[in-house]
Amino acid sequence: MRPELIRSVVEKHILPSTKALAETSATLAASAQDNCEPQDSALRLAYGRAFDAWIAVSHLHFGPFETDNRGFALAFWPDTRSKTPKTLGAMIRNADQVAGDATAYAAVSIAARGFYALEFLLYDAPLSRIGSTAYRCQLLRRVTADISLTATAISTDWQQLYAPLLLRAGAVGNVTYQTTEEAVQELFKAMMTGLQFTTQARLGRPMGTPQRPRPKRAEARRSGRSMRHVQLSLTALADLAMLLSAGNPPIQTNLAIRFKHTQKLAAQLNDPIFATVATPQGRIRFEVLKQSIEIITLMCIKELAPKLGVVGGFNALDGD
Repeated sequence: MRPELIRSVVEKHILPSTKALAETSATLAASAQDNCEPQDSALRLAYGRAFDAWIAVSHLHFGPFETDNRGFALAFWPDTRSKTPKTLGAMIRNADQVAGDATAYAAVSIAARGFYALEFLLYDAPLSRIGSTAYRCQLLRRVTADISLTATAISTDWQQLYAPLLLRAGAVGNVTYQTTEEAVQELFKAMMTGLQFTTQARLGRPMGTPQRPRPKRAEARRSGRSMRHVQLSLTALADLAMLLSAGNPPIQTNLAIRFKHTQKLAAQLNDPIFATVATPQGRIRFEVLKQSIEIITLMCIKELAPKLGVVGGFNALDGD
């Protein structure tokens, strides 16, 4: 049972989604080379598609995503100290020559790399008014090229190095996954990571408290993607949940129903950047959505985990 489950997740979930991330990121870098004007519709479309692909894999916090901090290089968020605009602003004002060197740029602060840095370069008005147009263009092209290189490295490593490790879990000499149980636990932990990040960060941060809501803390609000990220994450996690629960039809059916209900709640909010979280009625609706995702989390812990033989220690956000 476990080898088939692992193979289905690797071949149907991980490999296709990491390949899509590499392909859309390559298109993004090419679009920036064609036209680096932040308002360019083709560039913004490519940005949106590549960002979509990232959200679809953002729960996979292991293996090639950990190597060289690639996951953080693509997605430094939450940025609790506003390091991204500060770092980018300093680079633009000083016309930092690191933007001209791909190797050097790979070593700069992760605050100046990845999709959230690119969002500032495309959508933040204050940054668009400092420095020279030529340098901002060079920097934008460097950031997109860096995203493409990182995404390609992740996809290549998954195909050539890490997928075989998971598929050979329990084989003699496999020190990464000495048993199939360890591999399944890794995959289950990825799903839990995604669920918890969506409730705690994507929803929890902008919701703040009833006395002090923080809508401006919403993820990717400048490009109007805050709720889209919640919905894309739910879609990806539902796909993973269906694969992990395939051997337990009653649990799979219940999870499918709950995910569908939760996705409907998100769509009904019709609030791309969480603006209504600052209103009493809006907050109630966001609370309902958050609680619905928390129910899915509890279902996975109490119903699915025992069937998979998963034990404690799968909370990837513990201690963060």
